[in-house]
Amino acid sequence: MGPLARALLLPLLAQWLLRAAPELAPAPFTLPLRVATATNRAAAPTSGPGSPAERRADGLALALEPALESAAGSANFLAMVDNLQGDSGRGYYLEMLIGTPPQKLQILVDTGSSNFAVAGAPHSYIETYFDTERSSTYRSKGFDVTVKYTQGSWTGFVGEDLVTIPKGFNSSFLVNIATIFESENFFLPGIKWNGILGLAYATLAKPSSSLETFFDSLVTQANIPNVFSMQMCGAGLPVAGSGTNGGSLVLGGIEPSLYKGDIWYTPIKEEWYYQIEILKLEIGGQSLNLDCREYNADKAIVDSGTTLLRLPQKVFNAVVEAVARASLLYIQPMMGAGLNYECYRFGISPSTNALVIGATVMEGFYVVFDRARKRVGFAASPCAEIAGAAVSEISGPFSTEDVASNCVPAQSLSEPILWIVSYALMSVCGAILLVLIVLLLLPFRCQCRLRDPEVVNDESSLVRHRWK
Repeated sequence: MGPLARALLLPLLAQWLLRAAPELAPAPFTLPLRVATATNRAAAPTSGPGSPAERRADGLALALEPALESAAGSANFLAMVDNLQGDSGRGYYLEMLIGTPPQKLQILVDTGSSNFAVAGAPHSYIETYFDTERSSTYRSKGFDVTVKYTQGSWTGFVGEDLVTIPKGFNSSFLVNIATIFESENFFLPGIKWNGILGLAYATLAKPSSSLETFFDSLVTQANIPNVFSMQMCGAGLPVAGSGTNGGSLVLGGIEPSLYKGDIWYTPIKEEWYYQIEILKLEIGGQSLNLDCREYNADKAIVDSGTTLLRLPQKVFNAVVEAVARASLLYIQPMMGAGLNYECYRFGISPSTNALVIGATVMEGFYVVFDRARKRVGFAASPCAEIAGAAVSEISGPFSTEDVASNCVPAQSLSEPILWIVSYALMSVCGAILLVLIVLLLLPFRCQCRLRDPEVVNDESSLVRHRWK
């Protein structure tokens, strides 16, 4: 038996098209994540032995511990339960009050980006926006920022203002905020949110990591642990409904009532996205038998802002082939307007640059983003049920003897490294260009001195001034 590991079993199954289709036995989709060995404290379940002080040292805060709640300043963890609305098709969003006097907005929760941005101008697909001229506490920082996603992009003015989260905090916090004045395929028909809250690391923040993220500001100002957790309760529900399936975002800790059993963790491989390491993928208990590096090409991340489970093309093809052999499909239910039957869609899509554990998977679990200890945790969610039957579970251990020692491709370069290389090359090019300009100017200066040594030639000083 190899290292202790846990498998996330996701029976997101149904039949195509009609409710009246015959019932089929579920064939679980297994997505095992590497976790530490049993002797490593990071692998120990949070519900096991340990004093509150020990758990605080782990960077986790239990909402039902009064000492921790008071230590977190203005945070009220219990008030954060059921503070989300939405579904996986259109995203889960949080109510926020921005500015003075406060303006109410609904903000999409996205663990796959790092900028906090809200609509700053009217748009045909949203009902309201943040009007900076109405806020006496808004301060512009004097520059714009553009953020591009897998689908969609926006450009906004960067500033700062006071923000309050009514369900969870009794005070306001000064944070960086971008007000969107131009966007493409970002605000979409049917959405009920008008901003985005990026909860990934500052490394991904635009225009640079020096722009402090919302959660980093909150950790500092609210004096909460560097941990947050999510429960999204849309598993198995139609995405074309009221859009109020709900969920919880606990900023600063974990809430025991939001999960069952133990929380099992897998290490964060790199702090930009929440990048983890996938060991195996199985369909109906049968491994796809791919090199595990294929699953992590060029990264594997946990991203609440992505709807589906996205797989690298080679992995996706293998999954489709395996599912076809089993004559079952992994799908999501959708309600057609005016129709008296349920339609479904495939809940997995191909990806060109990552394996993305999106909302389709996250809805089956209570997910803990323990930034303090560089790990992501998964536990069974009580709301991930259909007709009283759980749609997901965690099982294990399983053997990892046939898995490579490192499943993350060594040649993979992250975006921040590419930026560093780009800036270095530009600096070299700039230095070479400066040398060439100086060499071109030197003969001309010497020629002037030979003509009239009494004449002060200040052209070179003007050139230096312009270069400054």
